[in-house]
Amino acid sequence: MSDNLSRPAASQAFSQPSFAEDPTSEGIPPCAEYTPPRVDHTEDPCADCTPPRGDYARDGFVTLENLITPATVDILNERLERVLRGQYDTGTAPDKRPKLLKDNNKGVLGFSGNTQGVRTLQLINIWKADTQFKQLVLSSKLGHIVAELAGWKSGARLAQDQVWAKPPGSPPLVFHRDTPYFDFNPSDVVTVWLALDHMDPCLGPLQYVKGSHRWGEGRTGSANMFFDKDTKALLYSAAEREGVSREDVDDHLLVSMEGMVAGGCSIHDGKTWHGSGPNVSSCQPRRGLGLHFIPADATFKSGEEPGKLWKPFKQVGSDELPDAFFPVTCDHRTI
Repeated sequence: MSDNLSRPAASQAFSQPSFAEDPTSEGIPPCAEYTPPRVDHTEDPCADCTPPRGDYARDGFVTLENLITPATVDILNERLERVLRGQYDTGTAPDKRPKLLKDNNKGVLGFSGNTQGVRTLQLINIWKADTQFKQLVLSSKLGHIVAELAGWKSGARLAQDQVWAKPPGSPPLVFHRDTPYFDFNPSDVVTVWLALDHMDPCLGPLQYVKGSHRWGEGRTGSANMFFDKDTKALLYSAAEREGVSREDVDDHLLVSMEGMVAGGCSIHDGKTWHGSGPNVSSCQPRRGLGLHFIPADATFKSGEEPGKLWKPFKQVGSDELPDAFFPVTCDHRTI
């Protein structure tokens, strides 16, 4: 795998063209109402994706210039608007969703034009509510990419998906690791983060700390501080325990996904520290889909009570993960 993410002298950005100068680039008006597209597909939406770039083992993440096509991005964004309004073509709601938007609210993500007091919208397992998201989440091509990067001999299965949608004015997301939130054995987690908007600097693109997946578990503070104002407190605490200064983190290790096009993605180790800034634009949404994968042979931790997020899916007397709730997307297990 080629390495296009060489060590910078200062915080570097993803090597894609920036759209900051032209918020209407690629024909996407920044403040337009959504319009249902007339495009559909039945094939794997990731079938023609570009190959991963970077060094996953060294840096803790890689990028794909294009995971899905612009047409598929349009479909997913339109479907997201429907789900936010309680329209589920599967007849099933996501496991978690924000307060439903009213049908007469035509603003993207329900944005009214007021950037004060805006909250980030989170949905969990949108794949259960919408067939187009389900088609993406269950992509065999993507499952194989994840399993290969992670070195999972059994294959890969989905633990959950999460939509993080930031209307203008939304706050930053604290730097954190994903792994502590998953109650499985083994503890391995790989996250695919798909951009559903062009990652202009003003939108608060995702940022990674190169090599931080190799750091220990020590830190000061709580992992529940997702929207704390001090977005790097946990990160700096973990870095200092590794003998890494704040200056080294900010000047040499931070890598921004700024410039990533809609439909592009990053794939990171669950132990890689990452976070994002606020959406300071006046009218541009910042939408992304996170897919959290675990090994195909993963189970609940034996003898331990799962957290409230996972407890509803545990079957009595069994540590096995039900395929109906944790679908296997790449299966190398022997029968």
